[in-house]
Amino acid sequence: MNEKVFKAYNEQIQAEFYSAYMYLAMSMDMEAKNFKGMAHWLYVQYEEEREHALKLLKFMQERGAKPALLPVEAPAADYGTPLELFKKVLAHEKYVTSRIHAMYEVVLAEKDYAAQVELQWFITEQVEEEANASDIVAKLEMAGDHMGGLMIIDGQLGARK
Repeated sequence: MNEKVFKAYNEQIQAEFYSAYMYLAMSMDMEAKNFKGMAHWLYVQYEEEREHALKLLKFMQERGAKPALLPVEAPAADYGTPLELFKKVLAHEKYVTSRIHAMYEVVLAEKDYAAQVELQWFITEQVEEEANASDIVAKLEMAGDHMGGLMIIDGQLGARK
């Protein structure tokens, strides 16, 4: 693994751990606001992002590299209403997608074929991540401030496995 690819992987691991940390903070915010289903959905997302970081880390190790864990910034503590929060989720997932695409450009330029194959999984995953977040935002927009609608969405999100 050359220096450019190594750097890209380390920075993405940092970004994935930040994402995990952010989703954990979001989960705690929704829990405090008594949206237990949304808190659960966000906690599952936290676990998923942590797994993404570890997937990248293990790939580096399998290639003989020693990942460098970079510092992770503390996320915000309050994210506003459920709609405001999930709009931030969608924006964040679009940001992660842009990072994965930039990372792919690096491995493509460096002709790192193994990393290209590995990153295909992340590219596909980001399509799903954006679609899920977009769907939740659309439902929350339809519900508006109607507490009944918010409770139905909260229940649906709480069913996530």
